[in-house]
Amino acid sequence: MSSAAPPADSVAFCAGLVRSHDFPRYAATLFAPAAERQALLALYAFNVEIVRVRDQVSQPLPGEIRLQWWTDMLSGHVHGSAEGNPVAAELLRAIHDFDLPVEPLSLLADEHQFDLYNDPMPTMAALEGYLDATCSALFGLAARVMAPPSEAAEHVARHAGIAQGIAQVIANLPRDSAHRQLFLPQQLLAAHGCQMEDVFAGKETPNLHAVLSQLVGEAEQHLTTALSLLPEVPAPARPSFLLLSQVRGDLKRLSQPGRNPFAPQPPSRLHTLWTLWRASRSREFTK
Repeated sequence: MSSAAPPADSVAFCAGLVRSHDFPRYAATLFAPAAERQALLALYAFNVEIVRVRDQVSQPLPGEIRLQWWTDMLSGHVHGSAEGNPVAAELLRAIHDFDLPVEPLSLLADEHQFDLYNDPMPTMAALEGYLDATCSALFGLAARVMAPPSEAAEHVARHAGIAQGIAQVIANLPRDSAHRQLFLPQQLLAAHGCQMEDVFAGKETPNLHAVLSQLVGEAEQHLTTALSLLPEVPAPARPSFLLLSQVRGDLKRLSQPGRNPFAPQPPSRLHTLWTLWRASRSREFTK
């Protein structure tokens, strides 16, 4: 690890960014040691910057240019401006201090190009591939920050990310449908006779509920697999999967009978903190 202390303002900037835009991941870092926490915040701030591109542009091309800047920065083709960007500076420091692979980070940025267009997600396999390159990658990189790489951690990361990502797709349906963007796979919509235009119009139909119910079932399977494999992960890396406790609660909330899928119902920050604190003290994530 580097002995050079990072500038306090860049660390605070990343912390503030994650706290504002991705509170569950911010809260999860509170249970990590200081050095590891700074690296985790850098990873999650980078993810926030990538995800926010979609909301900061009105046309795909400017969004692609912004995403390309990040991939160029990761490949070493951006000079000067990287040091002036607090998230880029912190990310590069985390990569150096914890010997993180650059390829998953570049792939994460590339995968989010999908967000810039209104093309629907075609199949369940395509959705899982998207989530594997985004949510699962973050879990895998977080595990590498907390402990040396292991196949077990990578295996858990894949299932954890898909479970978390599906929960986010369901929770984000009100926002996505308002923007005529669809992460619900067309394959599932067709199988249940659910029309895309009904989703965009915010129509709550039995067909849509059937689609969401199947998605919850898929996520629960991945969550169960991730939790069953967690004991094989080296103990120091297990806290990087604390968010699975939040996913478990999210899926339960999102599958409640009578829930309106177009009514945003985010959990409170206090509840998120309580959930993660309890998980941090459980044998499931520590021993």
